[in-house]
Amino acid sequence: MGGGYFGNAGVFLINTVFGLYILIVMLRFLLQLVRGDFYNPVSQFLVKATSPVLVPLRSVIPGLFGIDFASVVLLLVLQVTQIVLVGLIKGYAFQPLGLLVMSIAELASLTLNIFFFSILIQVILSWVNPGTYNPVTSLLYGLNEPLLRPARRLIPPVSGFDFSPLVVGVVLKLLEMTFIAWLVNTGRGMLLG
Repeated sequence: MGGGYFGNAGVFLINTVFGLYILIVMLRFLLQLVRGDFYNPVSQFLVKATSPVLVPLRSVIPGLFGIDFASVVLLLVLQVTQIVLVGLIKGYAFQPLGLLVMSIAELASLTLNIFFFSILIQVILSWVNPGTYNPVTSLLYGLNEPLLRPARRLIPPVSGFDFSPLVVGVVLKLLEMTFIAWLVNTGRGMLLG
């Protein structure tokens, strides 16, 4: 089995490089999905970092129903490549269907974590510096509002306290502990089976 110092360093390097780029592509995809502000400086960075790969890919894979399928394909390819490279270093053999399920599980987990931590950051920023404009705060609001708005309808603010972030955070963590955990275990079983 692949291990040792160089193997561990290789796994770390692959996970870091691929993880960061997958995060950047996922953020761009989610901001497109929620129709986030693309004039925001953070959004502009995401666009510039992903355009060299996505622009040529979009000429082959068109979007449909407001979904950027080029981003979806790129996310899947990057995630599959990351898992394969790490597996090669560790000496694993893969089943193709397991590789696909594991990649989908990892991307779904990343999506839930992005929403969970962005809501948490938004809440902390609202306590620390309420009412001031900040490009990050604006972007977080645009990203999270499609999740928080329905929760706010179910549980309206009580005495000025908005409990929607708490409700959405609990739902996201429950999804991660149930559906995503099941998907990861299924994918892992198929991947190495």
